[in-house]
Amino acid sequence: MSTKRNGLLALLGLGALAFWKYKKSTPEEKQAIKDKLNTAKDNLEKLGTDLKNKANDVASQVQNKASEFANKAENTAEDVKNNP
Repeated sequence: MSTKRNGLLALLGLGALAFWKYKKSTPEEKQAIKDKLNTAKDNLEKLGTDLKNKANDVASQVQNKASEFANKAENTAEDVKNNP
């Protein structure tokens, strides 16, 4: 429990330090920080979109394979039924 508390305190301390440093920054430094955050946000959004597209592709491939196997099973059942 103390490890979690210490980690949380460290995180809060880092956040407070970052906020203090940001407040003392020049307008140019503040803009650079905003630009970095926007770039990071854009990269995360792109990663999320890429992962979503990949998951959809995999799901589609699985669905196609399942349909293919179902059709093969149906055809095999028909062959067995028609050729006793």
